[in-house]
This record gives sequence, structure tokens and C-alpha cells, in this order.
Amino acid sequence: MPVTVLAAGDHFVLPSLLADAVRAEVPDELDVRELTLPWPLVPFGPVAEVDEASGDEDTMIQALSGVRVCLTEMGPLTERMLDACPDLELFCVSRGGPVNANVAAATGHGVAVSYAPGRNAAATAEHTVSMVLAVTRRVPELHGELRRGHWRGDHYTYDNSGIELEGATVGLVGFGAVGRRVARIVRAFGAQVVVHDPYVPADAVAGAAEPVPLDELLARSRVVSLHSRLTDETRRMIGRAQLAAMVPGSVLVNCARGGLVDYDAVCDALEDGHLFGAGFDVFPDEPIPAGSRLLRAPNVVVTPHVAGASRETAHKAARIVAGEVGRFLRGEPLAHCANPEVLERRRG
Repeated sequence: MPVTVLAAGDHFVLPSLLADAVRAEVPDELDVRELTLPWPLVPFGPVAEVDEASGDEDTMIQALSGVRVCLTEMGPLTERMLDACPDLELFCVSRGGPVNANVAAATGHGVAVSYAPGRNAAATAEHTVSMVLAVTRRVPELHGELRRGHWRGDHYTYDNSGIELEGATVGLVGFGAVGRRVARIVRAFGAQVVVHDPYVPADAVAGAAEPVPLDELLARSRVVSLHSRLTDETRRMIGRAQLAAMVPGSVLVNCARGGLVDYDAVCDALEDGHLFGAGFDVFPDEPIPAGSRLLRAPNVVVTPHVAGASRETAHKAARIVAGEVGRFLRGEPLAHCANPEVLERRRG
């Protein structure tokens, strides 16, 4: 009897990508159903007790009827859904973490939850460096001026000139899959790289960067880029005191999570000239409110949370979760399981 699989994709990780990837991974006959969730045409948000999800419980419950395995990017997994879907055994989230899944409830229901770390690391790293270059050389500002017919020759004056990466110190707060790639890219520009990440051993950083405490990183870096996860410990980790400790005329970039930064303090630092500029792909409230100070602050480059948006990311995400389905159906350990105790109970 074929295994019933739900490919609950969206307008980025398409249902067809998930379906094709799982069929390529599992040569046995599968009954693959497809569902398209509204993200990113409709912003993600809370669904019942989970966050950063797309769609609704009723739609998912109906689609999961009789389904053993679900592959999704943004689909929610809630206590109510688990109660209503007793056939579900594996829920694969094609993101860096299963934030849209109630992992504790899934564990209680015997449902394994997997995820796809590193799927957008290359895209996010490239976008981060593009933000650094856009800010340091004021590319969007000058592009807009020239499109409006203004030849800004005054930007060749000393006071208005940009910043080079060659010879500069770049500080990376967080040294995971994205941070390591950013380090490799900016080193190719001739930058020196310092890193603060209390969860990464110093010997794992050696050769790629210099591990330093956060206060030293801020005091030495001409460019500071954030690559940390948002936790109670890291929330607003860059506030007024940290900004004041940064090198005058330096640049702050955040393509990680909006909650890491006090944005009002950033706007003050930009307006008084302490910061040369800033680049942000993430914000505390998304979409960013039309009246946000960030949209008026000087030399700020903003993008709408698209750092990980590449076609390659979508294909990688589908392949990673499809690989998990293959391992699960073959009785092998999952590579990225958020609740491995579920699998241990099955084997026991």
C-alpha cells in the first residue's frame, strides 16, 4: 500500500518541488498530494500556539487526512492538528528550524519533526555581503539620484566618500552556516574577520577568523554583521550601549532576526552620525510599518526579509526534507530531527 505524503508548499518552496524531490528520493510508490499555502504573498504569522506559519489549522487538517508524512516550509503543526490527524508520523519543515511546529506536542503524539539547517546559508551570506557593499558605497542612494537626473559628483569629496572592505575589520556576531560563509567572502576582499559566538569553540573558528568577546568585536570592527538566532538571551543584544561602543563611522548589518536590534537606538546613531550607515533585511514588525523611522534615517539600505530568497534555496530545501523522508521510510536515523526520542521509542 503506497505511503500517503502531503507536499504542503507555498509560492517559494513550491509543492511541485517538494513532490518531485520526494519521488526522486523514494523509488517506492507514493501517494503524493499537493497543497499551496499563501506565503509569501500573505505574510506569515502566528497560527494557534505556533509562530511564523502560513495557512490555517482547518485547511491543514483536511489536507492531512490519512497522511503519514508531511513536507512543508510554513505549514503549522499544532496540538489541535495533531489530535485530528492520528495517521501523521513525520512532519518535515524545510527551514533552518521548526518554529512553525509545536515540537513538544508532536513528541507527545509520537510524530517526528525534522528541519533543514543550512538550506539558505549561501543565499543569506551573499545577500549580507551585498548589503555591506550597498551601504559602504551608498549604491541605492546614488542609483536613485541618478535615475532622477542628479549627477552627485559631491560624493567624490572626502567627507562623502565610501568605505573599502580591504584592510577593514569585519565583526560577525554568530558563526554558524551563514557567518562562516560571510567570513570566507569578506576575507577574499582583504578584510580581517573577528567573531563572537559563545556556542562555537575557539578552535572551530581558528583559521577562518579571530574569536573575541562582544565588547572587543564592537570596539574593533568597521563593519558589524549579525548572524545569531533570536532567543531570550540575544533579544535586543545590540542596543544603545553596544552602538555607542562601535567604531565611529562604522556600519551595522542585520539579515538574521529583527528582534536582535533596538532600531530606535540605531536611528539615533545614524542621525547623529555615529554610524556611517546600516543595512537591514529583518525588522521587529513585518511588514515594516510605513511610518517607521528606518525608512527616513540617513544611509540605510532595507530589503523585505528576502536574504534567503534564491531559487537554489528552494531546491536545496526540498532535497533536504525529501532526504529525511527517505531515511524515515527506510528505518534510518534522521539527519536533522528536533525530537529524536520519538524515533527511539519506535525502535524500542
